[in-house]
Amino acid sequence: MSWLTATYLIDAQADEIEARAQALALEQSVECPLEAIGDRRVLDEIVARVDAIVPVAPGRYRVDVKIAVETTGGEPAQFMNMIFGNCSLWEFVRLVDLKLPAELAARFPGPTHGIPGIRTLLGASERALTSTALKPQGVPVAELARLCEIFARGGVDIIKDDHGIADQPYSPFVDRLHACQRVVHEVTQKTGRPVFYAPNLTGTPRVLRERAQIARSAGIRVVLIAPMLVGIPAFVELVEDFPEFVYLAHPAGGGGRIDPVLLFGSLFRLFGADAVIFTNYGGRFAYPPEACKALASAARKPWDLLRPALPVPAGGMLLERVDELLDFYGKDTMLLIGGNLLVARDALLERTREYVAKVVHHGSAGIGVHA
Repeated sequence: MSWLTATYLIDAQADEIEARAQALALEQSVECPLEAIGDRRVLDEIVARVDAIVPVAPGRYRVDVKIAVETTGGEPAQFMNMIFGNCSLWEFVRLVDLKLPAELAARFPGPTHGIPGIRTLLGASERALTSTALKPQGVPVAELARLCEIFARGGVDIIKDDHGIADQPYSPFVDRLHACQRVVHEVTQKTGRPVFYAPNLTGTPRVLRERAQIARSAGIRVVLIAPMLVGIPAFVELVEDFPEFVYLAHPAGGGGRIDPVLLFGSLFRLFGADAVIFTNYGGRFAYPPEACKALASAARKPWDLLRPALPVPAGGMLLERVDELLDFYGKDTMLLIGGNLLVARDALLERTREYVAKVVHHGSAGIGVHA
């Protein structure tokens, strides 16, 4: 028998926590009273069990529940169902941690490239990395391509679609992909420095595959995808079937009662994200610094045979904070600054070069910034 351990925060009074914990264990395994089960094997090997209850604050407890690995089926949808399916409907429950046996972690793809592969792709072995976003949605393809060219000339490593840009009439996916890929290719050819455009892959599973095929044919190497919007199983299948892509995972749709450190730092990595975007402290979403630090650590720390994923703090990032943020996160980080560059308008190229220079100066190795 093999068990995973899921850890939850449960809000309860002292006289009800034991019952709530036991109810959660049943809900996340057999979903019926023990009295209804006559099969000894089910009772011994399938029913989840409460392993520990520890008070952490008045009216709040940390509860470890052991769940049979067999019940996950080794596939992503059922795995998520077993760790946070029915109990996600209880407002008093929050999933905060997981401990998986190595054989279960091995059932999922993990990052195909991770930090080492991204560094190889960019030819940047030591320094922190840079990224930006094409904004705002609503502008035509020609304008997005113009912005993409400026960012590329300014020295940014990865230029991604904003996650709100999909396949709208004002910015069709195919037209945008070819236009932006063409300009980054031209800049790379001129300067000799790798720069990559990351189109946003969205749509139903069928459409996702069609767009992935288009991206592959166009020579795209990095893609943006929001796993919680397209669905975890569709994301995992894409990672397995298109391993040449570096997957930049966006957190949209990930708010709720799964702790962000676990969801973005660990689960996205487990399912195949090479780099994970998350909301930085002091930005529009105001995660506390300690959560951001823990999330970055979870993405990078040793975990069986999984490659480390690259943390990408984002969300209201300011150029003036580059040194602070690199001191905080370290060099194995890709900063994502979008709107704070675009406010420069006609001086966008100069501000982009300033951004890149700040990152390069902070690191121990440099890149050229080309006109």
